[in-house]
Amino acid sequence: MKFMRIGPVGAERPVLFDGTDHFDLSGVTADIDAAFLAGDPVARVRAAGPLPRLDVTGERVGAPIARPGAVLCIGQNYAAHAAESGVAPPELPILFHKPPNTVVGPYDTVLIPRGSTRTDWEVELAVVIGRRARYLDSPAEALDHVAGYAVANDVSERDYQFADPGGQWAKGKSCETFNPLGPWLVTPDEVGDPQALRLRSWVNGAPRQDSRTTDMIFDVAYLIWHLSQFTVLEPGDLVNTGTPQGVALSGRFPYLAAGDVLEMEIDGLGRQRNPVAPA
Repeated sequence: MKFMRIGPVGAERPVLFDGTDHFDLSGVTADIDAAFLAGDPVARVRAAGPLPRLDVTGERVGAPIARPGAVLCIGQNYAAHAAESGVAPPELPILFHKPPNTVVGPYDTVLIPRGSTRTDWEVELAVVIGRRARYLDSPAEALDHVAGYAVANDVSERDYQFADPGGQWAKGKSCETFNPLGPWLVTPDEVGDPQALRLRSWVNGAPRQDSRTTDMIFDVAYLIWHLSQFTVLEPGDLVNTGTPQGVALSGRFPYLAAGDVLEMEIDGLGRQRNPVAPA
């Protein structure tokens, strides 16, 4: 299934998309939130019977999940991206957090921070947690704790991230609008193997990133297991799993400027399109 949230910021309503038509989920759940995701959402929707069809023409598409409790992110999780960043592949996952209020819709405007000259893009596979994950015994258990997958853009300000002594990853990742998400949350039964997906990005229509999740250093199951050893993952939490090569940090492309248009796409998970403007 593909879940969406449609409507103005703060007033989105839950929607089911079947690939052609949109259906109102308001009679099933108030939102695509932690309670809904933890309660076997696919079974709940199927049990609800026929749903009212919606015409969403012209309406804003919000992030496909309500504001998450946590946004956990993995750095340098593709070997080629680590190389273009000038570092060796990590021996263990690099973890940083973004504030939940960075999460915006898949077509919302991305804002360049005031004075920034090094705002960058990062297409990523986002994983949404559906069951509480605490001290999992092995990666083999991990995917049972996934509610679904989505396209994410881990927008980054590289001066904030790297210029300060010792590095300030969270500072470089935490600006407003720095996590476009969606358009859909796609359930695992529809996605299949999360390690067999193609990721791509474009700036102003020009290709930037083109890779596959097979190139991850640490796969999705390992990441969820690993994180569960250090923190408790709750339903509705968002995990960004890293980006492949092809970002501006590589030196091969200019950083973002007002007037640019970002596009991100992952097989089966939809496509984002975000205009860029000054904050």
